[in-house]
Amino acid sequence: MKTIIITGGAGFIGSALVRHLVQFSDYKVVNVDVLTYAGNLESLKNISLGANYVFEQVDICDMANMERIFNEHQPHGVMHLAAESHVDRSIDGSAEFVQTNIVGTYTLLEVARCYWERLDESIKSSFRFHHVSTDEVYGSLGATGLFTESSPYRPNSPYSASKASSDHLVNAWYHTYGLPLVVSHCSNNYGPYQFPEKLIPLMVLNALQGKPLPLYGKGDNVRDWLYVEDHVNALLAVYERGRLGETYNIGGHNEKTNFDVVRTICRLLDEMLPGSSYRPHESLVTFVRDRLGHDQRYAMDTAKISNEISWLPDETFETGLRKTVRWYLENLDWCHQVRDGRYQQ
Repeated sequence: MKTIIITGGAGFIGSALVRHLVQFSDYKVVNVDVLTYAGNLESLKNISLGANYVFEQVDICDMANMERIFNEHQPHGVMHLAAESHVDRSIDGSAEFVQTNIVGTYTLLEVARCYWERLDESIKSSFRFHHVSTDEVYGSLGATGLFTESSPYRPNSPYSASKASSDHLVNAWYHTYGLPLVVSHCSNNYGPYQFPEKLIPLMVLNALQGKPLPLYGKGDNVRDWLYVEDHVNALLAVYERGRLGETYNIGGHNEKTNFDVVRTICRLLDEMLPGSSYRPHESLVTFVRDRLGHDQRYAMDTAKISNEISWLPDETFETGLRKTVRWYLENLDWCHQVRDGRYQQ
């Protein structure tokens, strides 16, 4: 059984990855998460007693504890997902993003490098470090075109700038030290267990209470939507079969404006909640002042991961969104448990 360290494994994407690995793979999973506001062990209750699962509540910036984790668990690889990820929060307070996304990635790289250099050759040759990043590092597209793996970096928010910085550190550790690395950039994820500050769960939960559904600007900003389980399958494909030193874009082939997303959510709620006094839920939509530096459009060219690793998403936006809305309606207790006084919608 090979051991893999997952950083940020109590977050939205990280917990989906951890659940999948513990339930359906031969890996032993060491989940490293400091449990900030968006990290929640409620998302991992069904696998927390698994014989192939260990949880370490540690900050990735804590070099001494990270060294202990590597030495104690002797991993065969790392998948690095730990990050501050919400653009609005990065605008209000960028320091945490610099600390976690840049300093934390540096710390993890150094600990991994020192550990990897001491490994026996039989293990050393199979060790991998997978850095998980975002399409937002590429900046904003016009009405046409797609981001490719060779698109220039043009981050426009403190969040995307911090992720771009971490990407450059990762690539430097590959070219300078030879640390065996792969990088992936994903588009907007959605699905079960997503923290309620993100667009889709926020809209569902607000609509249930008859609260306004706030849309930035005209609601015409375009994102490519990726169902989280599809992303998990892509991450495993990149980790296991991606070429070292390479970057892979992961997208859902689902370009939608934010307004289109919210209207679709409203139609699903109208259908699933025929007795709601807030129908039609689209009447709750409220346009608010646009976000500072709001990128207009993201879209991913996924030809590389499709051609090299044979990965394609299984879910359309329609099937994935229906599953997602249904999950939130059936798991309101989880939503109540993850929200506390630190988070106000």
